[in-house]
Formats: sequence, C-alpha cells, structure tokens
Amino acid sequence: MTNTAPVARADKAFFGQPRALANLFGVELWERFSFYGMQGILLIYLYYAAADGGLGINQDTATSIVGAYGGAVYLSTVLGAWVADRLLGAERVLFLSAILVMSGHLALALLPGLLGVGAGLTLVAVGSGGVKANATSLVGSLYDEHDERRDAGFSLFYLGINLGALAGPLLTGLLQENAGFHWGFGLAAVGMAIGLTQYTLGRRNLPPSGREVPNPLPAARRPLAAGVFLAIVAAIVISALTWLSADRLSTVVVVLSVLAAAGYFTVILTSRKLDGTERRRVLAFLPMFLASAAFWSLYQQQFTVVTIYSDQRLDRNLGGWEMPVSWVQSINPVFIIVLSGVFAALWTRLGDRQPSTPIKFAAGTVLMGVAFLLFLPFAGGGPNSTPLLALAGILLVFTVAELLLSPVGLSLATKLAPHAFHTQMVALFFLSVALGTAASGTLARFYDPGHETAYFGILGAVAIVLGLALAAAARPITRLMGGVR
Repeated sequence: MTNTAPVARADKAFFGQPRALANLFGVELWERFSFYGMQGILLIYLYYAAADGGLGINQDTATSIVGAYGGAVYLSTVLGAWVADRLLGAERVLFLSAILVMSGHLALALLPGLLGVGAGLTLVAVGSGGVKANATSLVGSLYDEHDERRDAGFSLFYLGINLGALAGPLLTGLLQENAGFHWGFGLAAVGMAIGLTQYTLGRRNLPPSGREVPNPLPAARRPLAAGVFLAIVAAIVISALTWLSADRLSTVVVVLSVLAAAGYFTVILTSRKLDGTERRRVLAFLPMFLASAAFWSLYQQQFTVVTIYSDQRLDRNLGGWEMPVSWVQSINPVFIIVLSGVFAALWTRLGDRQPSTPIKFAAGTVLMGVAFLLFLPFAGGGPNSTPLLALAGILLVFTVAELLLSPVGLSLATKLAPHAFHTQMVALFFLSVALGTAASGTLARFYDPGHETAYFGILGAVAIVLGLALAAAARPITRLMGGVR
C-alpha cells in the first residue's frame, strides 16, 4: 500500500472524494465525448451509400468492423497496462495515449475513405485502450482497499464517462446530418484536444504513485520485448494483406481476446511475486470475468444491432422532424447521469451492508438478459414500428444492469489486483469487455429482422441462466476474495 492512501482518505474536496478525481473525471469525460461521438456515426458511415456520404460497405461486414474495433479498444488495454506496469507508469501512459486518440480522430476527419478508417480506428483503438486502463488504475490509487468511498468514487468517475457519452453522439450526429460525416469526426478530435489540455494542466495534482513503475522490466529483457512487439505488428500487417478480410475481423478479435486473457491469468497466477491471498483473489476474479464477457456481448450491441434497429425499425419522428440515428446512443448516458448518483449514494449509505460484488454482477447479467427479452413484443415489425418510448424503456434496463456491473467491475479489479500487476489486473477486466464487444459484432451477423424472436429470446435466456449460476456461486467466490467485498 502506498503512502498516499491516508492523504486520499482525508481529502474530500470533490463531492466527498479526493481532489485528483476531478482531473481524471475530466479527461475521461472528453475522451468518451470523442469516442462515443465518433462511434455514434461510425456504423452508418460504413454501410450508408456513397450518395448519402457513406462508404457503401456490406452491412454484415460493417458490423464486423465495428465489433472488431470496439473489441480492439479494450484488447489494447493490455498493451497500455503492460507499458505502465513495466516501463513508464500509469500517469505517463495515460498522457501519451490521449495524444494517440486525438491523432486517430484527426485521421478519420482528414483522410478519405478506407485509408482514414484504417488509420483512424487503429490509432483510436490503441490510444483509448491506454487511456481506459490507466485512468481506471489512477482512480483506484486514490483509495486504500478498505476505503468505503471507492465504489462511490468509481460511480462518480462513471458519471464523467457518461456526460461525454451523452454529448458526443448528439453533437457529432447533428454535424453529420447537416455538414457530413467528416465534420462529425473532426468534432470528436476537438473534444479530445480539450480533454488533453485540461489533463495536462492538472497532472501535478495526481498522486506520486501514478508515476511509479510497479514491476520494472530489466534492461536486459527490453530488446526481447521490442522484438516480440515488432513480430506481432508484422503478423497483423501480413494477415491484413493476405487472408484477413473485414467480415472476419470481429471473430479474430474474439479469439485474440480469449488467448490474451488465458495468457494473462496464467502469467499472474504463476508469478512468484504473489502471496497466497493475492493468488486466491485472482482466482475469485475468474467467474466475474466470464459473467462480464457475457454481459458485454449483449450490452455492446447498442453499437451494432441496436444501431441497425434504430435506423430501420425505430419510429424516430418527433413532431415532423426525424431524429438522427446517433441520438439513440445518447439515451443510455442520460439514464446513467440520472442514476449513477443514486447508485453512488446507495452504496455509500449501505457501506458494509451492501450486496457483495458477485451478487451485483449476477443481478447485472440477469437484467441484461431481461432487457433483450423486452424486444420480443416488437419482433417482426416493419419500418417505424417500434415507438421511441419503448426503446428508451429497454435502454433504461440496459442502464440499471450496467450500473450493477461496470463501475463495480472497475472497482473490483483495483481491489483484487496484486501489487506487481496493479494496472494489468484492470486490463484483465477490460479484456472481458474486449471479448464481449468483439462478440457483439460476431453475434450481429445472426440478427435477421425476420427471426427476431429467436435472436433476442435465446440471447436473453442465456444471460439470465448465467447470472443465476453466478448468484448461486456467490458465497464461495466471496470467500476467495479474502475480505474484499
């Protein structure tokens, strides 16, 4: 435990939380503004016809690209976490990653066609992965493991994420409708530039522990690490130029996520740097990892199936004006903003009487399955057949499920993390998101408006069964967590 923890516990300058949380809150807000603003118009940019400003890509291929990109964002948290834990420290990696994100949005805005898509999405994916893992790790460093404010602090951090996620699709969607897709992508770049500036001005207020390298890579091993990295890059380039096609991308990211997670769990569990308590805590994280992956495979369909549904099935008419497709993606952040404070206050008020983390995870997974079942009354309808209010209600259930699992999962990763793998444990949580997000692109290929009952019904039922199984195993999992709830 670092010597910053007692100071952080006494510091209540930001809504009862440490002052440094405000800076991390801000950079994540603007990074999510750019991320969700771009993602709000990305899928329709890919499959809209050239006459409508798009690239005219096949819809199944487009969803595969979006799923693969989303999965790659979370998969790249592994790289960001490894560089933080072994080379530079979390704070420096966060700063450099924010620069990459801004560069990626500029590429999407300024470069034409598939060149802009390839360069832009690659830069944003790598940069966003570095931002996510290290911002989360830095938030965790503001608290000691028994500070009851931790879950509430992560809920406030999550509020910043969703303020950005609310504003991004609204503004980029308006620009896309009135000026074109590239103007929307340009606005995302401006948002990230604002976040980078704000973060730079507040870097000195972050705890010194954020600049520490917990498990430094010996100088003798750095050439080997560089060689492995270059070999991976070469393999990706060769694959892209030969057999790897766009419609396979999401499945490839699913496989890579599984392999990376298996490798990471093996490396951590076999490390001699862990004591018995730390090893049991990592084992306790395994079933939560699986539940999280299942949850995100449904939740992230907001950017694949639900986007298509909103474009082709949803009645978006508001008094004679048709709402942009991307605006649907701002419904969930509205609910998050309203409810995140409620959940933060609830966990704070309950203190050590709140449900254990496995029970929260189980409830979130079950509710996500229920949300998919709520699509069934509207199955098989035609264009404009689903009322906007009905989809808003379904997304409200998405939101409650998310608040039970996502900020709690971020908090859990920092609580269970062994000291030598602090940021990399956060990356493991994001690997579950990578797996689920990429799977959302793969699953979207099975979506057929003519067979919606089977699609939503089967996926919803599977999620409910998995959630109930996790609830049944909650007590033994909690015992493995060694005093962490």
